[in-house]
Formats: sequence, C-alpha cells, structure tokens
Amino acid sequence: MKARLNNFERRRQRNRTALRKVANGRPRLSIHRSAAHIYAQVIDDTTGHTVAAASTLDATFKKAGKSGGNIEAAATIGKAVAEAAIKGGVKQVVFDRGGFIYHGRVKALADAAREAGLEF
Repeated sequence: MKARLNNFERRRQRNRTALRKVANGRPRLSIHRSAAHIYAQVIDDTTGHTVAAASTLDATFKKAGKSGGNIEAAATIGKAVAEAAIKGGVKQVVFDRGGFIYHGRVKALADAAREAGLEF
C-alpha cells in the first residue's frame, strides 16, 4: 500500500505539477530550506542537469562567518545563484519553492535573484 503523504509533500507535488504546465522548457530555480541552511539550484529538466547552484554550505559563504539560517543569508544565496545561472547562459527560469510558503527566507532569496538579473 502506498503511504499517505504529509502536507509538505502534497504542497511540493502540487507546486511541481503546476510548474510543469507553465515552464515551456525554461529551467527551474529550485530551493530547499532547513533550520540552519538554505540551498538553491537552477535545474534544466529537459537534460536533467544542474546549471548553477549555491548554498550556505559553500566555502565562500562559510569564510564570511555568517549564519545560514536568516534572511540575510538567503539574499546572499539568491544573488549568488542568479550570477552563476547568468554565467551559465540562463536568464529566464521558473521559481520552484517546493513545499515552502513564499514568505521570509524564500521570498528574500527570490527577490535577490530577481535583482541580480534572473527573470521569473
């Protein structure tokens, strides 16, 4: 028997299904948030490759000695992933917030990525 999905997984599936309908071949900016860190990557689903990635576990972020679980860190990661994606030739993406609510660190990351040049 298939186990019942929890609410987070149901939100994640619902979001990904909606993204597939509107993506039109654009890569997806996928994020994951934990209590201590935030991770972002631009994924090209047609080829299955990661174009760009950034997280609070990266060496450059760790050297700064900042905490990874706050809005400041999320904005830094949003800017870093946007710059890496543009360097990789990706300008337009769809934003995959996963099962996370668009608020706080998720919103800060998205706003920073937009300011750095990504379009979504």
